[in-house]
Amino acid sequence: METVLIKALQLVLSLSILVFVHELGHFGFARIFKVRVNKFYLFFNPNFSIFRAKKINGKWQFRFFAKNLPDHTRQSVDEFGVPRTDKKGRPVMEPAPLSELEDGDWRKYPETTEWGIGWVPLGGYCTIDGMADETTDASMLSAEVKPWEFRSRPAWQRMFIIAGGVLMNFITAAIIYAMMLYAWGESYVPTQEAYLGYDYCQTALNNGFQNGDRILTVNGETIELERDIVNKIVIEGKCNVVVLRNGEEVNIILPKDFGEQIVAANDAKLTSLRFPFVVETIAPNTPAEAANIQPNDSIVGINGASFPAYSDIVAELDKYKGETITLDFMRADSLMHASIALTEDGKMGVQIKNPTPYFKSKQIEYGFFESFPAGIIKGWEGLVSYIKQFRLVFTKAGAQSVGGFVAIGNMFPATWDWSIFWSFTAFISIALAFMNFLPIPVLDGGYFLMLIYEMLTGRKPSDKFMEVASNVGMFLLLALLIFANGNDLIKLILGKF
Repeated sequence: METVLIKALQLVLSLSILVFVHELGHFGFARIFKVRVNKFYLFFNPNFSIFRAKKINGKWQFRFFAKNLPDHTRQSVDEFGVPRTDKKGRPVMEPAPLSELEDGDWRKYPETTEWGIGWVPLGGYCTIDGMADETTDASMLSAEVKPWEFRSRPAWQRMFIIAGGVLMNFITAAIIYAMMLYAWGESYVPTQEAYLGYDYCQTALNNGFQNGDRILTVNGETIELERDIVNKIVIEGKCNVVVLRNGEEVNIILPKDFGEQIVAANDAKLTSLRFPFVVETIAPNTPAEAANIQPNDSIVGINGASFPAYSDIVAELDKYKGETITLDFMRADSLMHASIALTEDGKMGVQIKNPTPYFKSKQIEYGFFESFPAGIIKGWEGLVSYIKQFRLVFTKAGAQSVGGFVAIGNMFPATWDWSIFWSFTAFISIALAFMNFLPIPVLDGGYFLMLIYEMLTGRKPSDKFMEVASNVGMFLLLALLIFANGNDLIKLILGKF
């Protein structure tokens, strides 16, 4: 239960930060262009809000657990006093006179923004006056255009207001990466320094890789970073791989659907660095203590067979659960042997050393000002990588791997680690930026596409078209939400989380 709670808290905090900065992007550009923003809320607030704040006559006022008030509107009338209706016969609403409201009523001061925190800890919203979205009464947009409204602005200004959220998500990711690089630098083991090679997932083994292979090139490109292996092979779908195997170069031609196979198999990692089995501590009253195993002993073989890597030795020990074996190990420069009786679960009772010092790693440090361009580059590379891997969503395996809130929350570790938290938050920020800019009505990308149409043709899409497009977009969005979280539910039932 504690693990679930920690992951849930990380998810809520991460999404809260990203929703806030996204809506702040819309808010910022709206205010730059003198467009009123009626409300700015973190979390949703059906019926009531936990907290509200509004600046009135130069002074801030605050309210807690206050009920929502309806918009102060009335039905619009024409010059003859006849109530106006739209083409569907619905009343056309307009703001009612503010003089009807009492001085203490916040609705009497629409020129300032109401800030608040809702009680449903998912998402948030920014209500921009005169903008047709899910927070707006559509009938209000049939009323006369006011000079402070979104719809009164030229198309290029409205484009900035729409794109502000996506832009802020990318900027946030870049800043997070920059601060991580400034605080912790960047450390990695170049592939050429992986002297024991890599272990591979079962799907990779089925397609020609062998544990211990060290990847040299992919489609002729030299590989230096382990993450580039995934980017080139799985995400970009490149198939021609040259590996170093037992001192010889071997060419592997992967099938074109290799990426889809990896997704379908739900393999956690394509590769993992192989490292030696070097003892750090020995637990008391264990087989290792009885066999006089000592710290810094390096296990290299079992029953006369040589096993250079930790993963090989663990796999071999698993074959001899509860049995007595001959352990081969290096102590200083001497090869030694010991008879050891394993436990029923194939353990010796030792803890291994951190393998990092055994590799020649690269550590890159960044100054404060150096970190920002590096963060932008890292953010851009992350966006490009995400766009490339998006193609996998349109495969059968990719569709089945689409996840909802449980899948996103499961990305976070079971213990709180700030470096991992910020890394995942930056990644999710990039993903939100991309997904929000898809050309689907009700998403920022859909509104942006309509504005491009308006700029090219010189006329706005008809109200009928916008209504139908919004309905279709909302249906697609809800269907995707149900599908993604439905996948999560199925995986929970099958125990795949």
